[in-house]
Amino acid sequence: MATTKPQINLSGLARCLIQDGLISEKKAESAFEESLKKKVPFVTYLVENKVLKSIDIAISASRGFGVPIFDLDVLDRGVIPTDAVAEKLVRNHHALPIFRRGNRLFLAVSDPTNHQGLDEIRFNTGLASEAILVEEDKLKRTIDKVMEAQEAGMDELLDADLDNLDISSGDDTAENDESKLDVDEAPVVRYINKILLDAINQGVSDVHFEPYEYTYRIRYRQDGMLHEVANPPSNLANRLSSRIKVMSRMNIAERRVPQDGRIKMQLSKTRAIDFRVNTCPTLYGEKIVLRILDPTSAQLGIEALGFEEEQRKEFLSAINKPYGMILVTGPTGSGKTVSLYTALNMLNKPEVNISTAEDPVEIQVAGINQVNMNVKTGLTFAEALRAFLRQDPELSWWARYVIWKQLKLP
Repeated sequence: MATTKPQINLSGLARCLIQDGLISEKKAESAFEESLKKKVPFVTYLVENKVLKSIDIAISASRGFGVPIFDLDVLDRGVIPTDAVAEKLVRNHHALPIFRRGNRLFLAVSDPTNHQGLDEIRFNTGLASEAILVEEDKLKRTIDKVMEAQEAGMDELLDADLDNLDISSGDDTAENDESKLDVDEAPVVRYINKILLDAINQGVSDVHFEPYEYTYRIRYRQDGMLHEVANPPSNLANRLSSRIKVMSRMNIAERRVPQDGRIKMQLSKTRAIDFRVNTCPTLYGEKIVLRILDPTSAQLGIEALGFEEEQRKEFLSAINKPYGMILVTGPTGSGKTVSLYTALNMLNKPEVNISTAEDPVEIQVAGINQVNMNVKTGLTFAEALRAFLRQDPELSWWARYVIWKQLKLP
């Protein structure tokens, strides 16, 4: 028994082309089927395979659906709202936003019957979408130029060797997922590397990545003051945050709660820079702040901390006592971390056993046993302190007894 070939549901535009005698029904069905297999728009397939000319398709669509043809060659690309629609949607549905008025978004399309694409863009943007008929070849050319211009906005900040930086999460046990990045993200990778390198070279303490509704802002904190350094396209917000979260081994799928992580950038055989990373969900994406932790800053010596002579003597007297507690307090960027690590470096001698419980370890110091807190695994400050008492700490017998009683150790 012979089987009948399933009927192909041609689009409205395909029917229009058949009615105008530009293509036979059999050829249209074949082209439509091939475009589905290759996952390209029907009109794109027709033009790329030279089945029909762009202008002929546009004229037929204009006559059949009663819409005028807009010439993209006269469009000022400066007015294109490039941040309105994600690049992936633009390329998948072959629909380029060319103008926005209030909550209405006008999209250049070569197939006005592509309602699925318009609906998906409407859903993702929350804007009412209106199709503007254009020629396919001009649409493809304009999309390529607009997207290239976006990447060029990042590339102007890039250096030649930014692809080869040795970057890790600072955790040797973490699996390296760098190879899983899409090759299309290479410009974003280089861009982030450039931002971080510039921050290190300029002596910046913090880097802020801030998404807003129509803009994106990157700021440096230098000498206690924040100043703006870059404004990448706002539609890159998710790609930028995802890249930073991959670098710091965060969960890139989780965008609803704050996350903490760390990045280690190996600049040379003898110098590595650590970054403490925190994300915070905002109205229009995730704000990310990176604190730069340069290990060399903790080796400057007490003279570089800015203490008065009397303060310096009191500080040295306090850290050299055999027991007790020192509280270091102050606002962000006031020098708490550098002061503490400077003190540890001064006490760090071969005959002294030093262990620290930190959340997180900010600067790695050779010769000191640094423990990263991990509440998820049960490694809290109390658990770390219990362990330290069995690690031959530098404590007097009385201090050992007091801590033993307070922690109720067996």
